[in-house]
Amino acid sequence: MFTSIAGKTVIVTGASKGIGRGIAKVFGRAGANVALVSRDEGAASSAVKEITDSGAKAEWFGADVADWDSVKDMVARVAASFGHVDILCANAGIFPQKKIVDMEPSDWDHVLSTNLKSTFLCVKACIPCFEEAGQGRVVVTSSITGPITGFPGWAHYGASKSGQLGFLKTAAMELVKYNTTINAVMPGNILTEGLQDLGQSFIDTMAASIPLRRLGSVEDIGNAALFFATNEAAYITGQQIVIDGGQILPESIDAIAAID
Repeated sequence: MFTSIAGKTVIVTGASKGIGRGIAKVFGRAGANVALVSRDEGAASSAVKEITDSGAKAEWFGADVADWDSVKDMVARVAASFGHVDILCANAGIFPQKKIVDMEPSDWDHVLSTNLKSTFLCVKACIPCFEEAGQGRVVVTSSITGPITGFPGWAHYGASKSGQLGFLKTAAMELVKYNTTINAVMPGNILTEGLQDLGQSFIDTMAASIPLRRLGSVEDIGNAALFFATNEAAYITGQQIVIDGGQILPESIDAIAAID
């Protein structure tokens, strides 16, 4: 039985949909105060309602996570509203598919800013809150794409996700001063709106390549993030966990066929 995080305040960036929404709902069910951060209040409002209907506290906070002033203001508003900030789930990310030959430098910069720079900014902005609270937890949403695997069209996305893991190794040492841990979840193919937009054929193909023969759920990622936020994970920092149903394990498609 894990120690309750009820009453703790968690910031979840990119929380209006997909994995971020799943993380927010998991923390809400655990009794945390949930600050859902996104640009679009409309998309986040239904998630806020779901969490508050369950009896937890939740509010939407608008912010551009790639802009320092916007991030500082967001963290200050969350702290003012809930009284403290204890956990950061740096989840915001985009993955527009475009091959290198067609990619403009501005496309690269946009993805790196949204996915990687935002992680640094949000962690930096939360440090005073962690210092005041006497401890903190950071959970970064990375990916298997980039650090472990590749896929045509996602060079910028893969670079940003690898960069997050490089960042957290040093951040883990620096955050010790504030009794704060930082770890990463590395999702495989998770059934989100983004993957649904790629079509059923893509979904079926990806599911067939996973030993568990299904895509993961957003709750699968949320549960891992919740673990990293618990007292029981207090001695884990600078680490990452792959959550992919075994997707990266087969050495060939023949290995999948051999399961049956």
